[in-house]
Amino acid sequence: MQRRSRLAVVAAALTISVMAGLALTGCGSPRMAALHANCTTKGLRWKLTVLKRKPHTKNREARLSVVNTGSGPCVFRGFPVVEVHLGKATQSDGEGHGRALPIDLRRGGKITTGLRYRDCPKDAPLSDPMAVTNDLAVVSAPHDYPGRRAVAARDEAGKRLSMYICAEKIWMDPPREAAE
Repeated sequence: MQRRSRLAVVAAALTISVMAGLALTGCGSPRMAALHANCTTKGLRWKLTVLKRKPHTKNREARLSVVNTGSGPCVFRGFPVVEVHLGKATQSDGEGHGRALPIDLRRGGKITTGLRYRDCPKDAPLSDPMAVTNDLAVVSAPHDYPGRRAVAARDEAGKRLSMYICAEKIWMDPPREAAE
Protein backbone atom coordinates (compact mmCIF):
# COMPACT_ATOMS: atom_id res chain seq x y z
CA MET A 1 0.00 0.00 0.00
CA GLN A 2 2.81 2.38 0.88
CA ARG A 3 4.44 1.62 -2.50
CA ARG A 4 1.29 2.76 -4.35
CA SER A 5 1.15 6.06 -2.47
CA ARG A 6 4.83 6.74 -3.24
CA LEU A 7 4.14 5.98 -6.89
CA ALA A 8 1.19 8.40 -6.85
CA VAL A 9 3.35 11.15 -5.29
CA VAL A 10 6.09 10.62 -7.90
CA ALA A 11 3.53 10.65 -10.72
CA ALA A 12 1.95 13.86 -9.37
CA ALA A 13 5.35 15.54 -9.04
CA LEU A 14 6.29 14.51 -12.57
CA THR A 15 2.98 15.81 -13.93
CA ILE A 16 3.45 19.16 -12.18
CA SER A 17 7.01 19.57 -13.47
CA VAL A 18 5.96 18.73 -17.04
CA MET A 19 3.07 21.21 -16.89
CA ALA A 20 5.37 23.91 -15.48
CA GLY A 21 7.86 23.24 -18.28
CA LEU A 22 5.14 23.57 -20.91
CA ALA A 23 3.94 26.83 -19.36
CA LEU A 24 7.47 28.27 -19.50
CA THR A 25 7.91 27.31 -23.14
CA GLY A 26 5.59 30.09 -24.33
CA CYS A 27 4.52 31.18 -27.78
CA GLY A 28 7.98 31.30 -29.33
CA SER A 29 8.57 27.59 -29.18
CA PRO A 30 8.45 25.10 -32.06
CA ARG A 31 5.66 23.28 -30.22
CA MET A 32 3.49 26.40 -30.37
CA ALA A 33 4.40 26.95 -34.04
CA ALA A 34 2.15 24.05 -34.99
CA LEU A 35 -0.81 26.08 -33.73
CA HIS A 36 -0.20 29.07 -36.03
CA ALA A 37 -0.66 29.56 -39.77
CA ASN A 38 2.23 30.17 -42.15
CA CYS A 39 3.31 33.80 -42.61
CA THR A 40 2.03 35.46 -45.79
CA THR A 41 3.78 38.17 -47.76
CA LYS A 42 0.98 40.69 -47.26
CA GLY A 43 1.14 40.27 -43.47
CA LEU A 44 4.83 41.21 -43.37
CA ARG A 45 6.70 44.51 -43.72
CA TRP A 46 9.90 44.09 -45.76
CA LYS A 47 13.15 46.08 -45.73
CA LEU A 48 16.28 45.48 -47.85
CA THR A 49 19.45 47.16 -46.57
CA VAL A 50 22.67 47.03 -48.60
CA LEU A 51 25.62 47.28 -46.22
CA LYS A 52 28.78 49.31 -46.82
CA ARG A 53 31.24 47.62 -49.10
CA LYS A 54 34.20 46.07 -47.34
CA PRO A 55 37.57 46.99 -48.88
CA HIS A 56 39.38 44.44 -51.06
CA THR A 57 36.43 42.07 -51.44
CA LYS A 58 34.39 41.05 -54.47
CA ASN A 59 31.26 40.31 -52.46
CA ARG A 60 28.70 42.73 -51.11
CA GLU A 61 26.52 42.04 -48.12
CA ALA A 62 22.92 43.02 -47.52
CA ARG A 63 20.25 42.31 -44.92
CA LEU A 64 16.60 41.44 -45.54
CA SER A 65 14.46 42.34 -42.52
CA VAL A 66 10.88 41.19 -42.04
CA VAL A 67 8.40 42.39 -39.40
CA ASN A 68 5.08 40.64 -38.72
CA THR A 69 2.38 43.28 -39.14
CA GLY A 70 -0.45 40.75 -39.36
CA SER A 71 -3.29 40.42 -36.88
CA GLY A 72 -1.61 37.60 -34.93
CA PRO A 73 1.39 35.29 -34.74
CA CYS A 74 2.48 33.25 -37.75
CA VAL A 75 5.17 30.73 -38.62
CA PHE A 76 8.03 31.64 -40.98
CA ARG A 77 8.96 28.23 -42.48
CA GLY A 78 12.04 28.33 -44.67
CA PHE A 79 13.95 30.84 -46.75
CA PRO A 80 12.23 33.91 -48.18
CA VAL A 81 12.10 34.38 -51.95
CA VAL A 82 14.46 37.13 -53.22
CA GLU A 83 14.84 38.04 -56.90
CA VAL A 84 16.52 41.00 -58.58
CA HIS A 85 15.52 41.50 -62.23
CA LEU A 86 17.01 43.55 -65.05
CA GLY A 87 13.76 44.19 -66.90
CA LYS A 88 12.66 40.94 -68.49
CA ALA A 89 16.23 39.93 -69.27
CA THR A 90 18.64 38.52 -66.67
CA GLN A 91 17.91 38.04 -63.01
CA SER A 92 19.64 36.98 -59.81
CA ASP A 93 17.77 34.67 -57.46
CA GLY A 94 18.28 34.09 -53.76
CA GLU A 95 19.53 30.66 -52.79
CA GLY A 96 19.47 29.56 -49.18
CA HIS A 97 22.50 27.95 -47.57
CA GLY A 98 22.20 26.05 -44.34
CA ARG A 99 19.11 24.81 -42.58
CA ALA A 100 16.19 27.15 -42.04
CA LEU A 101 14.22 26.19 -38.95
CA PRO A 102 10.59 27.31 -38.55
CA ILE A 103 10.31 30.51 -36.55
CA ASP A 104 7.16 31.27 -34.56
CA LEU A 105 6.85 34.99 -35.25
CA ARG A 106 4.67 36.93 -32.83
CA ARG A 107 2.88 40.10 -33.96
CA GLY A 108 5.54 42.82 -34.17
CA GLY A 109 8.36 40.23 -34.16
CA LYS A 110 11.31 40.66 -36.53
CA ILE A 111 13.36 38.23 -38.62
CA THR A 112 16.59 39.01 -40.47
CA THR A 113 18.32 37.12 -43.27
CA GLY A 114 21.87 37.87 -44.37
CA LEU A 115 22.45 38.17 -48.13
CA ARG A 116 25.72 38.06 -50.09
CA TYR A 117 26.25 38.67 -53.79
CA ARG A 118 29.15 39.28 -56.15
CA ASP A 119 29.38 43.02 -56.65
CA CYS A 120 30.22 44.27 -60.14
CA PRO A 121 33.46 46.27 -60.23
CA LYS A 122 33.03 50.01 -60.83
CA ASP A 123 34.87 49.80 -64.17
CA ALA A 124 32.95 46.73 -65.43
CA PRO A 125 30.74 47.30 -68.45
CA LEU A 126 27.06 46.84 -67.66
CA SER A 127 26.77 45.00 -70.97
CA ASP A 128 28.18 41.95 -69.14
CA PRO A 129 25.59 39.17 -69.68
CA MET A 130 25.60 38.38 -65.94
CA ALA A 131 25.23 41.98 -64.74
CA VAL A 132 21.94 42.77 -63.03
CA THR A 133 21.36 46.31 -61.82
CA ASN A 134 18.22 47.46 -60.10
CA ASP A 135 17.10 49.37 -57.03
CA LEU A 136 14.15 47.02 -56.49
CA ALA A 137 14.02 43.40 -55.40
CA VAL A 138 11.01 41.09 -55.57
CA VAL A 139 10.42 39.28 -52.27
CA SER A 140 7.88 36.92 -50.75
CA ALA A 141 7.39 34.77 -47.70
CA PRO A 142 8.38 31.11 -47.96
CA HIS A 143 5.83 29.06 -49.92
CA ASP A 144 3.80 32.22 -50.82
CA TYR A 145 5.02 32.76 -54.39
CA PRO A 146 1.86 34.40 -55.78
CA GLY A 147 2.06 37.04 -53.03
CA ARG A 148 5.30 38.57 -54.31
CA ARG A 149 6.07 42.21 -53.48
CA ALA A 150 8.64 44.73 -54.73
CA VAL A 151 10.85 46.32 -52.09
CA ALA A 152 13.36 49.15 -52.60
CA ALA A 153 17.01 48.56 -51.77
CA ARG A 154 18.40 51.17 -49.39
CA ASP A 155 21.78 51.90 -47.89
CA GLU A 156 22.40 52.01 -44.14
CA ALA A 157 21.38 55.68 -44.01
CA GLY A 158 18.04 54.90 -45.67
CA LYS A 159 18.80 56.36 -49.12
CA ARG A 160 17.60 54.42 -52.16
CA LEU A 161 20.47 52.49 -53.75
CA SER A 162 21.00 50.46 -56.93
CA MET A 163 22.48 47.00 -56.53
CA TYR A 164 25.04 45.89 -59.15
CA ILE A 165 25.04 42.09 -59.12
CA CYS A 166 27.42 40.06 -61.30
CA ALA A 167 26.10 36.57 -60.55
CA GLU A 168 23.02 34.43 -61.04
CA LYS A 169 22.75 33.67 -57.33
CA ILE A 170 22.36 35.70 -54.17
CA TRP A 171 23.48 33.60 -51.20
CA MET A 172 21.17 33.68 -48.18
CA ASP A 173 21.90 32.78 -44.58
CA PRO A 174 19.13 31.00 -42.66
CA PRO A 175 16.55 33.44 -41.28
CA ARG A 176 16.85 34.14 -37.58
CA GLU A 177 14.72 36.00 -35.10
CA ALA A 178 16.18 39.44 -34.37
CA ALA A 179 16.86 40.39 -30.78
CA GLU A 180 15.04 43.41 -29.50
